[in-house]
Amino acid sequence: MTKEQFIELIAAEQESLRRFLRGLCAGDGFLADDIAQEALLKAYLSFERFQGRSRFSTWLFRIAYNCWYDHLKKAGGKDDWISMDDSDRNVRKEVADVEDESHSADTKYEQQQLYLAIGSLSRPEQAVVLLFYMEDKSVKEIEVITGMPSGTVRSHLSRARVHLRQFLEGLG
Repeated sequence: MTKEQFIELIAAEQESLRRFLRGLCAGDGFLADDIAQEALLKAYLSFERFQGRSRFSTWLFRIAYNCWYDHLKKAGGKDDWISMDDSDRNVRKEVADVEDESHSADTKYEQQQLYLAIGSLSRPEQAVVLLFYMEDKSVKEIEVITGMPSGTVRSHLSRARVHLRQFLEGLG
């Protein structure tokens, strides 16, 4: 793969990657951009090692997922995937409010509710929901990206659906 081909592939995946990371970062666009930038740099530095055994987007998302996980560890996150506490969620919500000023009030409210609902999930549930529903990745691709066995991915998807339903019903 040439550098030009790599840049074309990155351009095609950049928005999807940012959307995925923004979801993992509870709507914090600044943090998502920082992690995306780190992931893109790592991908660029190692693009010659991409062997094509999976789709390019799967490889790129795996790098980004690892960068996000590394960020959690550096920030004092726990390996047991505990969800964000309320104070962290409120800070991220305020950042999302400022960042999304150009959107209508209804759209901002819907986005905030979506990020809050996703933020209420465990870390692995967040990742599989975002990949499966928002990025249209298959269970097999999610398995490669997250390193979870396919049965675990399916289990997290199932539990996440229940948790999201409960969270959203609680808003009504």
